[in-house]
Amino acid sequence: MSAVTAESATTATDLDDGLRFRLGGRRAFAVWLTAIAIYVLAVFHRTSLGVAGIIAADRFGISSAQLATFAMVQLAVYAAMQIPVGALLDRFGSRVMLGAGLLTMSSAQLAFAFVESYAGGIVARIFVGMGDAMVFVSVLRLVALWFPPARVPMVTQVTGLLGQLGALVSAGPLAYALKELGWTTSFLAASVAGAVLAIALAVVVLDSPYREHERTELKMRAVGRAVRLAWRQPGTRLGLWCHFTTQFSSNVFAIMWGFPFLTAGQGLSTAQASTLLGLMVVTAICASPVFGVYITRYPYSRSTLVLGLVVAIMAVWGAVLLWPGRAPMWLLVLLVVITAAGGPGSMIGFDLARTFNPSNRIGSATGIVNVGGFAAALGTVVLIGVVLDHVAPGGPSTYTVDSFRWAMAVQYLVWVTGLVMIVRYRRRTRSVVHSDEAYAHLVPARLADRARP
Repeated sequence: MSAVTAESATTATDLDDGLRFRLGGRRAFAVWLTAIAIYVLAVFHRTSLGVAGIIAADRFGISSAQLATFAMVQLAVYAAMQIPVGALLDRFGSRVMLGAGLLTMSSAQLAFAFVESYAGGIVARIFVGMGDAMVFVSVLRLVALWFPPARVPMVTQVTGLLGQLGALVSAGPLAYALKELGWTTSFLAASVAGAVLAIALAVVVLDSPYREHERTELKMRAVGRAVRLAWRQPGTRLGLWCHFTTQFSSNVFAIMWGFPFLTAGQGLSTAQASTLLGLMVVTAICASPVFGVYITRYPYSRSTLVLGLVVAIMAVWGAVLLWPGRAPMWLLVLLVVITAAGGPGSMIGFDLARTFNPSNRIGSATGIVNVGGFAAALGTVVLIGVVLDHVAPGGPSTYTVDSFRWAMAVQYLVWVTGLVMIVRYRRRTRSVVHSDEAYAHLVPARLADRARP
């Protein structure tokens, strides 16, 4: 699905008079790489508790359900902050919001390093989620402003790809540090990393390469108007539902239920399950540039790629859940690979938001889209837990393959809802594309004659 706006279609050459720095030039890459480093740190903070889970349970003296609450609270705060953060981003710009995110995350990790009560830990994770919420949308706004429109889809995909390094760092170096240096020193070092990146942010990052850049007023009426205008765009809502439908399953699997499903449900060893979870990261890294090339060459068909991807994820999950007994290893590998592809696939939602909104509303539109996948993941995490409690009331020790067969099937409620909404807003968005001359150059030639009088 889609197209780009008239603003996005403008070339760097046309805007030379208003540029301080060349789009896609050396300064653009310096800004982008600095922002990427902050995003990697944010992903590290987001996933760090997954590595430290067992130690955290001992440190705080909590049950598995209480431990899961850490992740659920963090996800809930992240999702709830997206629209407010988007509105603030349109007013203050990426530089200020990245700085606020760094400060919030680093302070929260510093507190987490020393706190010893469960309640204190929850508060710290809330602030980690708040700081994390400010980072990704800010990075995407920099990408949209600092690179030529034709390169933005690929750079966006690579941004998501490089963010996966944060998950690898938490899985490797943090695990080693926790074992060798202990809890306090490890999380203290993570907090200090934020201070180092804050210096780089102050020195390198500028909000825009343009001499003058429009920002929205920070008034409740103006903020509300920006969000409403972004929401009215069918392309924004299409992006929301694309993100909602593609991302949630990989998040649910990686953050909460994948490991129990593979070990308690499928009978894999801890080492085998960990390897498959690591394969998800590798798959996301490999899929990102492939998707980037596709949506750059075929921007009109972005939602077609999303629909195909979701159908593939549904199909492989259906094969695993309907397989008599435990699924063979080859099928579980296929499950992990296809499910993981939903992560980079969800980035298409952000490209749609960029396409149909001017630069002074990118933050609001991106925030709206980013709510989708995380809200869906949070709801699905809870639903799976409710079903497991019903079919296996004895707790984790009583989980079986049949328990997870019923529990993981609740994902189909989310997929079907998402597919219906994608088809609905894809139709509306294409209607806009075919009726507005600003998008004419992106309508495939085979359709242009049929779509226009």
